[in-house]
Amino acid sequence: MDRLISCEFNMDNACVELKFLDGSMIAIDTIAVENEVADNMYQRSELDYLIYNDPIGYADLVLNGNPEIYLKTVTECKLLD
Repeated sequence: MDRLISCEFNMDNACVELKFLDGSMIAIDTIAVENEVADNMYQRSELDYLIYNDPIGYADLVLNGNPEIYLKTVTECKLLD
């Protein structure tokens, strides 16, 4: 894979698509990722925010990071009394 030329969320198939200069492409199934790593609505909401507002950051997190640790760090589930 060569240089990245585009990264965007495709609403038709619910994938974040990365296209490279050499013609190759990676499609990340966002529903499958959410089902695998998100335990609650707050974690799903954080992933949705990244998908719509920072698809490159989302792709980097899924491909190179550890989304489970990230979600536990940035989200807090508060129970109602």
